[in-house]
Amino acid sequence: MKPLEDYLIIDFSQFLSGPSASLRLADMGARVIKIEKPGTGDICRTLYTSDLIMNGESSVFHTINRNKESFAIDFKQPEELAKLKKLLAKADVVMHNFRPGVMERIGLSYEEVQKINPNVVYASISGYGSKGPFKDLPGQDLLLQSLTALTWLTGNEGDGPVPMGLSIVDMLAGAHLAQGILAALYRKVTQNTGALVEVSMLESAFDFQFETITTFFNDGGELPVRTKSNNANAYLGAPYGIYETKNGYMSLAMGSIPVLAELLSCEELKQFPENKFTLRDDIKSVLAAHLKTQDSQYWLNILEPADIWCANVLNYEELFAQEGFQVLDFVQQVEMTDGYNYKTTRCPIRIDGELFTSGKGSPKLGQDNQSIIKEFNL
Repeated sequence: MKPLEDYLIIDFSQFLSGPSASLRLADMGARVIKIEKPGTGDICRTLYTSDLIMNGESSVFHTINRNKESFAIDFKQPEELAKLKKLLAKADVVMHNFRPGVMERIGLSYEEVQKINPNVVYASISGYGSKGPFKDLPGQDLLLQSLTALTWLTGNEGDGPVPMGLSIVDMLAGAHLAQGILAALYRKVTQNTGALVEVSMLESAFDFQFETITTFFNDGGELPVRTKSNNANAYLGAPYGIYETKNGYMSLAMGSIPVLAELLSCEELKQFPENKFTLRDDIKSVLAAHLKTQDSQYWLNILEPADIWCANVLNYEELFAQEGFQVLDFVQQVEMTDGYNYKTTRCPIRIDGELFTSGKGSPKLGQDNQSIIKEFNL
């Protein structure tokens, strides 16, 4: 039995942040009913991040909404809202990621839902919280990366601001919401009380940078400075970074420069007897030129036996061919109700050694309407 079986999650969220939270809960056994707008559904159904169309819809939607049910209902209509409230009365968790004020205008605020379901866990993700001058701005990942200084940590010194290549703030906010929901469900069981769980993408992006922000506050207000080349962390000295080799790339983490000089037979590197932070650009310049003289595996064969922290830099094709990936059994095949199959990743969490997988694919818009109406007498 999965740990969250028998828990009912009613999820109004769209895009990535909220659905990523409900996906994790679904993976661990919760029943997730996705509330969608008739006709169009979750905007993510048509949010294409590439030219890939899977069964007529976006690959993003299929990835993040597997293992869920879809209930299409126009809850702006009074009679439909009444039906929806009957469903919410049965929920353990109600969650959304609308902008502040939207659920209040509909009549589904925390206070309103609490009237029909006193012990409900009501959870929301917003872009910027409910207060302050940012609160009505669009909560989109790139915009949050830009506003929260994340773009000044990636890339090299002369590159200008560089965003991360994933919707990282969406995923972080979703993870934080799932954590808050689980904590609230524990309190619900132990103290028989509901909760209002709130997460903003803005605060999630700040929390993601707890290490660098703490350094800034306690380092005289010095802004992070990326290295001129091979940057991987603005606050770490050489050799920390990714380096080109004769046939690819390899990464080097922390390590003693004199030890590296001996192992790599690099005479020029021996001029740096100490790994001073102020010399990191000069050290990286020497390392970068030297590592280009041999293949990645040549260097790895020297460094790995010496317990130097290093790695090959792989692309997806190379990664998935590795035994280290294959033994994880991280890919699962899921199937939609119309028979469409696709491969995707599984939940990364194990409990008592159990892998949490499910063969249930993403839902067609409104596919579960009749069964939900009948089951909950709507």
